[in-house]
This record gives sequence, structure tokens and C-alpha cells, in this order.
Amino acid sequence: MDNRTNDPQRKFIYCSGAVTELLQFGPSRLLSEHKVLFLIIPGNPGVVGFYETFMQMLHSLSGHPVWAVSHAGHCAPPDSMDMVEDASAAERDDVFGLNGQIEQKLDFVRKHVPRETGLVLVGHSIGCYIILEMMKRDPELKVLKAVLLFPTIERMAQTPQGKVMTPVLCQMRYLAYLPVFLLSLLPDSLRALLARLALSGVSSLDGCIVPACVELLSGDCAANAIYMGGQEMKKVVERDNKTIKKHLDKLIFYYGATDHWCPVSYFHDIKQDFPHADVILCEKGFRHAFVLDAGRQVAKMVVDWIR
Repeated sequence: MDNRTNDPQRKFIYCSGAVTELLQFGPSRLLSEHKVLFLIIPGNPGVVGFYETFMQMLHSLSGHPVWAVSHAGHCAPPDSMDMVEDASAAERDDVFGLNGQIEQKLDFVRKHVPRETGLVLVGHSIGCYIILEMMKRDPELKVLKAVLLFPTIERMAQTPQGKVMTPVLCQMRYLAYLPVFLLSLLPDSLRALLARLALSGVSSLDGCIVPACVELLSGDCAANAIYMGGQEMKKVVERDNKTIKKHLDKLIFYYGATDHWCPVSYFHDIKQDFPHADVILCEKGFRHAFVLDAGRQVAKMVVDWIR
């Protein structure tokens, strides 16, 4: 049964009490005949629109449903929905923090993915850390493979980019909120123009990126991303070797050769600690934010690995 489609479906739902955007290629509801689901766990910002081209290629090459679930609050909900269902519960559970984002993904899988459906989890950046945590917290998850792209799973604050961003995301977070708030007041067309200007250095910018930037710069979306980023710098410290060892046969790691969020030394370290692991160093010059211009190429690689 071939359910391939080039047109994604978008919907907004509440997960862990926070608004969540779902992007889906293939069926929007899984039935017993759907044995495999590719589930994308994004980086930060976790706006699913950034992954649209990547997902479309994954879906057309694999023939399986491909879904992406946004981070809690990393979307612009419709007027009929608030950012959270219950403000006091959201604050208590810290739904926009790193732990809250992990629990939100587990909540999504429990409610929307049948237990008999096999999962191919595809994580990007902090999404890789979230996947390892999901596998640790719910041993019953039916994970067939987990592909960890440009994985930020250790010592984030010590990386070249981390050293720059930690003061901004932690000590100066409230200063960063002001320009973000001002940008959210601009009309969509102006925000799109600013996004194109900011990304003018990317020669073959993917068509899905500017609309995703417009969404990121609306409402509280970017503020939620900044808040989550600050927690990443503090909490992503030691690599979870115990979980990696337990699931080693299911994991594929893909490190960038010029990645300022996870330097090549991290690739050599994990290779040394797990010599039999499927750990690959990029030889194609892809950037950490591969979705900007290489979504199709990375999707082709992922499908080849899974096959």
C-alpha cells in the first residue's frame, strides 16, 4: 500500500498541556498496516517547518509515513488556541524547559503512535539528546533505529559555539527577549525580508526556511527557544554512555567535520569509547543547520543507512 504524498498535513495539538505543531507526510493517523514511522525530533529552534524538504525526501524515498513533532511552544498556534492549556500546570511542569520537552515527546508517542508501530527516530542537534532520554525513560518504546544527526549530546557549553552562546542564553536571556518581542510585532512580509537578509550568505537556501523563520519570529516562539537553549547549556554535560551502550545496535551517529556545536574531537572521543558503534564523520561539508541547504542530500543518506 503506497501512501506517498508530496503535500504535508499540518495540525496543532496539545501535548503535555503545551501547544505543539505536527507536520506529516503520508497518513495523518496510523493504522495496523503502518509498521514503520519515521519520527523527526528537531533541533532548537524546534519549528517543524525547517524540516519540510528533508521530510518530503525521506517520505518519497522510503514510502513510510514521516512525521515531525515541534518542541512545546516552538510554533505559532492558531487564534483559537493558547500557548498552554493550563498556565499554572505549565509553570509547575516547566513544559518549555529541556525536561519538559522530553516528556512532551514521550506524551506524543504514547497518545498518537500505536505500540505495534516500529519507530525510526531521526534527531537533529539537541533532538539527539532528547531521543537518548526517550529511550532511557521508556524502555518499551519500539525503536527500530535512531539516527542522530550533528548530535549535541555532551559538553555543550564547552564547544566553540557554546562558549559564545552560554552568556547570551543564560546571563543575558532577558535582554535577548526584547529584540525578539519587537520582531514579533512586525508584519509577516517584513519578517520574511529580514530572514532573507540574515540568510543571504547561504547560496542555495531551501524554500521552506523563510516561512519557518517567519513562524519562529512570531509570538512567544523565539522566547521559548531561547529559554530552552539556556537549559541546554547547563544540563547537557556528560554523554550518557550507559544508554548508548544499551542501545548501541540501534544507533547511528553522524558528526559534522566543521561543526561548532560538536567539534571533531567529540567524534574521536565517542569512536574511541565505542569502537564498534556506527559513528560517521561527514565528508560532504554539510553545516550543523543542514536543513538550510542540504535537506535532500541528508535524507538520501539516512534512507541508505536504514536500508
